[in-house]
Amino acid sequence: MEFIQKYHDAIEQYIQTSLPGGPPLSLYQPIQYLMSIGGKRIRPALTLLACEMYSQSHQLALPAAYAMEVFHNFTLMHDDIMDQASMRRGQPTVHQKYDVNTAILSGDVMLIHCYQVLNGYGSKSTDILKCFNQMAIQLCEGQRMDMDFETTELVTIPDYLKMIEYKTSVLLACALQTGAIIADAGEDEQNHLYAFGINSGIAFQIQDDLLDAFGDAAMVGKQAGGDIIQGKKTYLYLKALELADTKQKDALLSYYQAGSTTDPLEKVEAIKKIFVDTGAKEYALQVRDAYNDLAKSHVKALTVDDDYKKHLYALADFMAARKM
Repeated sequence: MEFIQKYHDAIEQYIQTSLPGGPPLSLYQPIQYLMSIGGKRIRPALTLLACEMYSQSHQLALPAAYAMEVFHNFTLMHDDIMDQASMRRGQPTVHQKYDVNTAILSGDVMLIHCYQVLNGYGSKSTDILKCFNQMAIQLCEGQRMDMDFETTELVTIPDYLKMIEYKTSVLLACALQTGAIIADAGEDEQNHLYAFGINSGIAFQIQDDLLDAFGDAAMVGKQAGGDIIQGKKTYLYLKALELADTKQKDALLSYYQAGSTTDPLEKVEAIKKIFVDTGAKEYALQVRDAYNDLAKSHVKALTVDDDYKKHLYALADFMAARKM
């Protein structure tokens, strides 16, 4: 997506000059480390794009876009602690490179820094922070739901969709709405952009479930079947459980039982076959495409130039159809 490159470049330059620093270095170096090891910068790009659509300039939104990226990385820093993850973007996680207490404290500073930045938009800060606060709470709720699902016997598909909406989609939606607020876009325009972010984010996460099970590990960049090995209750698992006959259901429940001693590769192949045979994979593809179409319907309703609409359509397709 070539159109994102200018936003990517702009936010990278802004990061270089805006990250908090100074003594004690042990507090600020971990922040600079995490922010320097890459990332697609999709969320700040959305803020810049939304602002430009209504003001013909993305410059006004640079501080807010930067705050969205700092917040995203703050959540990653703390998520890695909870997941006991050792690597992030091919590099040691902050709590591995430094220690857990450092990662907690440096992450806290990142969150506070976001509020400092977003509070700098004068009268617009009220609306920006209203959106930001709602998003931040929902994201925490989504993370807690995801953790609870690991030990909850009965998880429904609506439960799962709400979890991924909160854990993934709301930040995309808030990033877009924030850019529109800064550019003085009307409430209807803001609502359509927010809904685009919600639905595109859900399509993105369902595609992520599909990629984990059926994607090429070399292209996806992570272990094939990782969600299956960890026993995660993804859309594929929940739909397969709903559609399975008695034999298939018993097999699924047995494979996902805590303490299962089945060889991981055998488990992955057996469960993938159930996903296909029950029709769960096909359902997931159709639901992914339905959310992508819904996201695009909100783009169609926008009153912006067609070139900007094309950018959002391209972004939706990219998120919903990354290569398998």
